[in-house]
Amino acid sequence: MLHLSRARLLAVLLPLASLAACSSRETPPASARQVNVSPGEVLGPTGNPHFDDSVSSYADRSRIRGAETAKVWLVEISDFQCPFCKQWHDETFAKIDQEYVKTGKVRLAYLNFPLSRIHKNAQAAAEAAMCAGVQGKFWELHESLFQSQPKWADLKSPLAVFDSLARAARVEPKGWNSCMSTHATAKLIQADRDRSSQAGVESTPTFFIGDRALAGAYPVDTFRVVLDQAIAKAKGAP
Repeated sequence: MLHLSRARLLAVLLPLASLAACSSRETPPASARQVNVSPGEVLGPTGNPHFDDSVSSYADRSRIRGAETAKVWLVEISDFQCPFCKQWHDETFAKIDQEYVKTGKVRLAYLNFPLSRIHKNAQAAAEAAMCAGVQGKFWELHESLFQSQPKWADLKSPLAVFDSLARAARVEPKGWNSCMSTHATAKLIQADRDRSSQAGVESTPTFFIGDRALAGAYPVDTFRVVLDQAIAKAKGAP
């Protein structure tokens, strides 16, 4: 049996996701690279520090999961209408959540990067999830939006589908509808985009783990390698 070092394994796995990303550019930069910004800096100290109103604060906190004691952040920058974001969700998310987030090793956060120029319903989907997040139901909508993406992606108006998903998640309808109709989370979503762009994000999904950025729907084995390296490095830090 061929035995590969972690570094060699990473070098083998990374090319597999070539171009597996959504971008408004003609040639999305699916790649792995070292970065000079940490996941915490992309996310902010406790999410996004720029909003202190209750709606934004609740929505902001709701898209973070995992133990506060975890030393490693996994920041997912995604678009609910991007098929490659759905691919990563369907193939990798649950495994990483089970192995790293629920075990207290990693803290996960989701940042919105709707590519509205090519995905006409991405902004509304992001608002649907964040408005559910105001009521602590972000991850329920995160799951159902990706599962049902083929049903709403090409609709002229997806709001009826989103309303159905919110009700299935037991979101209080009046508050959710008010949040949606006033676009109460739109500024928070734009802040996600701005911070991500400043950190060099150009396509979805993109991930920040430790000092590494991964742009593309890489397979779960790639994430295991990168996360294990980040965890080991964090344990060795003073």
